[in-house]
Amino acid sequence: MSRTTTTPSGTPARTGRGRVRASWASEDRGREGRATFRHSLHAEWIKIRTMRSTLFLILGTSAFTIGLAALSGSSAGDDFASMSPAERSAFDPLAISLRGYLLAQIALGLLGGLVVTSEYGARTIVPTLTAVPHRARVLASKAVVLVGVALPAGIGVSLAGFLAGQAALSRAGAPHLALTDGVALRGIVGGGMYLALAGLFGLALGTIVRSTTATVTTLFGVLLIVQAFAPALPGRMGDWVSTYWPPIAGGRIVTGVRDPDLLGPWAGLGVMAGCVTLLTAAAFVVFRGRDA
Repeated sequence: MSRTTTTPSGTPARTGRGRVRASWASEDRGREGRATFRHSLHAEWIKIRTMRSTLFLILGTSAFTIGLAALSGSSAGDDFASMSPAERSAFDPLAISLRGYLLAQIALGLLGGLVVTSEYGARTIVPTLTAVPHRARVLASKAVVLVGVALPAGIGVSLAGFLAGQAALSRAGAPHLALTDGVALRGIVGGGMYLALAGLFGLALGTIVRSTTATVTTLFGVLLIVQAFAPALPGRMGDWVSTYWPPIAGGRIVTGVRDPDLLGPWAGLGVMAGCVTLLTAAAFVVFRGRDA
């Protein structure tokens, strides 16, 4: 049984079970007040840093990008001497060395998806939302931490691919770029930004579908399969997809030769950013309104 006593101010105070319940409520309110955005960021940083997949994905992507850039540069460099004048005018050293972004976007998109789906799979999302009841704060913290990892990783991957590809082109005696060239810096930094957007795309997708398998399948479909089949689509549909499909438009940022029929590098990246922004907004709405 609970007993009632009187406080110095004259108001009744419960002891026993009632006092315990009041204490728990007070602790809950205090915990909610202490769970600031900075605390949430720190927690999400620990999570992404301690996930094994984070390091494996970044290292594996870097190795693949460097290898593909070296092979592409060597092959394109050997073919350059036998190219026609029209083919030489379309020769793009930047795009040749940064082709690895096609796989890197899948890897970083998967990393973004795992930031959410791994918690749903292990059911750690429940204590996360208990500690930080403000769901928008939780998802925003995940997004900020993901960008903090994906952007420098994307720039590093792009830089490594660029250096390997240009070195291979130089050895073959084909046209190549230096780091001081403006188009090279745009491709490296813009490539990193594109890969960070791919990570956010994966995060938003994972938040909506809550399944790692479904996230991976959708990433391959949206980022690779549509791009591969775009040239085979008929008429205006093919032209629209080749120009405005967000991953295709965003990929223009890693090209050095301008195609007048397609969007420019920064305009294309803007289309990709707009698509990711809309999907992220939808993820916030879904995350706030759905049970854990």
